[in-house]
Amino acid sequence: MVQVAVADRPENSARDSGCGEKKVAVHGAATVRFEHRHGETRLATLYHHDPLRVLMPTPRRDDLPIAVLATTSGGMVGGDRMDIALSVGPGARALVTTQAAEKVYRSTGADCRIDTALSVEDGAWLEWMPQEAIVFEGSRLRRRTRIDLSGDARVIAGEMLVFGRAAFGETVTRGLIRDAWEVARDGRLIWADALHLDDDIAEALAHPAGFGGAAACATLLHAAPDAARHLDAIRALAEPLEGARIGATALDGLLIVRILGGDARAVRRAYAALWSGLRAEAAGLPTRLPRLWEV
Repeated sequence: MVQVAVADRPENSARDSGCGEKKVAVHGAATVRFEHRHGETRLATLYHHDPLRVLMPTPRRDDLPIAVLATTSGGMVGGDRMDIALSVGPGARALVTTQAAEKVYRSTGADCRIDTALSVEDGAWLEWMPQEAIVFEGSRLRRRTRIDLSGDARVIAGEMLVFGRAAFGETVTRGLIRDAWEVARDGRLIWADALHLDDDIAEALAHPAGFGGAAACATLLHAAPDAARHLDAIRALAEPLEGARIGATALDGLLIVRILGGDARAVRRAYAALWSGLRAEAAGLPTRLPRLWEV
């Protein structure tokens, strides 16, 4: 039996097109759970609240069940919040991505928040690979990803940030970007990391000891008891990739990859290529990514 619930956005949360802020901030939410039943992975719980929607496209025959998150509001502005909870029961395997890039618009003061909680139980596999978040000049984003693993659970997770709209010649000089990660296995915190840029962030983005003028960055994470054995393979995959600086390290059941580049498209290509290679290397899954990533 699948539990499904839908909550619609109230009428008074309409956009104010004049200043780029909403009259009333929205609080979107999505909860998705997969379980292993009768020899296969099946959707067990689905809940969404506008402006988040969960789509369930038919997966390719040789690949995992897939859920796709879509933001119907067209982006986030000051005061908006999105809460995402994804869980995979023992022995289940699933992939979750997003329909498109998330746009984070200029704020007059309030922060946008994206909180993502992943729960992966013993013997389970989850891929959480959203498309990039584009932070506009003057935007304020606080994003937190928490991953809780049980037993020998395995996960691939990633996040990508694009600094400004290159097509409009926009650069990001001020605002707030806080991107935090926490990973725990069997209740023990094994990794925590946070990027924090506040107010006048142009210097950090431009400085050679900071982002070196990068237009985008990405983090790709693989958590598994044997994650370290894939380090050489990931470094070999990264070697021929052009237009991005890539570093990879392994520690305490984690494989962590950082990607940085002056061209957001090159960073995205590297991010996708390494994800593709890692899922094949670590789980024997097809290198072909969801069609949404081919657009």
